[in-house]
Amino acid sequence: MGRLLLRLEDFRLLPIFVVVSMAIGVGVGNALRISDFALTPPIDALKAIAAGTFRPTVPNAISLGVPVGLFAMMYPAMTNVRLGEVGAAVRSPRQLALVLLFNYAVAPFLMLGLANLFVADPELHTGLVLYGLAPCIAMVIIFTFLAKGNTPMALVFVALNSVVQMLLIPVYARVLIGNVRFDVSVVAESVVLYLGLPLLAGVLTRMAVVRRGGEAAMEALKPALNAVSILGLLFTLIVMFALKGDLILERPAIVAEMAIPMAFFFATMFFAVLLIGSRLRFRYEDAVAVAFNSTGRDFEIAIAIAITAFTPTVALATVVGPLIEVPVMLFLVWSAMRLRGRWFGPPQPGWTSVPGTAALAVDEE
Repeated sequence: MGRLLLRLEDFRLLPIFVVVSMAIGVGVGNALRISDFALTPPIDALKAIAAGTFRPTVPNAISLGVPVGLFAMMYPAMTNVRLGEVGAAVRSPRQLALVLLFNYAVAPFLMLGLANLFVADPELHTGLVLYGLAPCIAMVIIFTFLAKGNTPMALVFVALNSVVQMLLIPVYARVLIGNVRFDVSVVAESVVLYLGLPLLAGVLTRMAVVRRGGEAAMEALKPALNAVSILGLLFTLIVMFALKGDLILERPAIVAEMAIPMAFFFATMFFAVLLIGSRLRFRYEDAVAVAFNSTGRDFEIAIAIAITAFTPTVALATVVGPLIEVPVMLFLVWSAMRLRGRWFGPPQPGWTSVPGTAALAVDEE
């Protein structure tokens, strides 16, 4: 199992499993005609479960797929977080400044420019601009984790972005889109669901395991946790592509129209930040955390705002977004690991590896 996981994370088998998962999702979505259902937002479904009013219908069950998959992805990465290292990441002003600069001074305007250049339909244009407003608060941690980056630093950036975007999203939406009204509390709810719960579970797991068996016990548990993370990633892909499987087959032009500017956006942001990090002599682990946190977009927030404040076509554009983002971000994980030696050189004396990555190191063959 351990060697299989190493090869999956080294992208020797993972691309095959990703493509298969996407195909399964499209097939399931097309067979069930999932786009015909009025899906319950995941947070509303969880609230219904807590209140005892949840009805186990097909659309309600489907709505829980994304948060379940994201939790399975995030939880193993969170078990690597040591609170002391989170404090050290906070004291990294250059890295923090670069994340803030690209997330709030570059990303929204780059996405607007790409939408102006590539998207003619006004509603798809609005959806694409909306998708570029908010930095990701969840999945960038797992991409940092897969790329052997600094997970505690990624967590600090995600926490910072979750606060800043609550203040700035309404401002950017008004400036770039127009008079938009939506409940800002949806951002706070998403932070708790997609970041808070996996973090709490991961930290508690680490504390319990280390208390009973020390770091050796934690290392012994990591192969199973890594398996959960990868399976969570594949399950999330199946669910995401199932949600719009019939649409992908019936209206592929929409996906293609969105794919070009979005892929250009992610590639430009990621490689620009990673290159700047190398020129600023960041460690590879830190530069990867900065690059992914500057690149990933908060599709959960974009979808929630689009559903409540815009037309179905705008919402459709935001739903198509993660279908493009996740595969592209996996390609960027692969790219970062291949560029490591060329842009960052061998580890320098005194550098320490990221917690938990020793067992996941890429085997050079």
